[in-house]
Amino acid sequence: MTEVPAWLEKLAAQAARTDVPARLRPPAGRGRAAAVLMLFGEGPLGPDVLLIQRSTRGRRHAGQPAFPGGGIDPDDGGPVEAALREAEEETGVDPSGVRVLGTMPELYLGHSDNRVTPVVAWWHEPCAVHAASPDEVDSVERVPIDELVDPANRLSLRHPSGFTGPAFRVRGMLVWGFTAMVLDKVLREGGLERPWDAGRVEDLPPEDVYLAARRSSAE
Repeated sequence: MTEVPAWLEKLAAQAARTDVPARLRPPAGRGRAAAVLMLFGEGPLGPDVLLIQRSTRGRRHAGQPAFPGGGIDPDDGGPVEAALREAEEETGVDPSGVRVLGTMPELYLGHSDNRVTPVVAWWHEPCAVHAASPDEVDSVERVPIDELVDPANRLSLRHPSGFTGPAFRVRGMLVWGFTAMVLDKVLREGGLERPWDAGRVEDLPPEDVYLAARRSSAE
């Protein structure tokens, strides 16, 4: 069992106190409760975080890189249990090897009407992971933090709606939307971010626009 590194303790503490932008604050009485697992570990290339590539066949965030997670079921008992259960179902992560450090405030995703609680955790006993739920997940990646904070892998993406947000190009994935916003915030507030060119703005690729639109129309 490995001890929680100082950088992650700092990141988890900052994440718990993070300010939620007005557009991500859950409206009263609305939204389905959901949770995602931000699982950090020590991999062969240094500190990393677990991400999945969702299947293009799925209804939830089709084709998009994401944290493992999903809706909170009545039997879960809360966001922590839900995040661990979903991670096990989607990637094969063994919850007994995970130490939960805390949670971030709820974030509201208007397009899917979800109130999402990010759960920050340390992978003290890593195990092999894979796309354990092929209908929902195409692949699983342990993405090194060094690759996420590399300025060459950072950009901003512009949605046809006019909204522009952070994005990462790592491991053959274009990480954008909710996942990229959360990563951008925790890496910055955790003191891990490196200076990058925020003026590098690209349009969201047409295939991602299509999948996002298809998802929204199906929900």
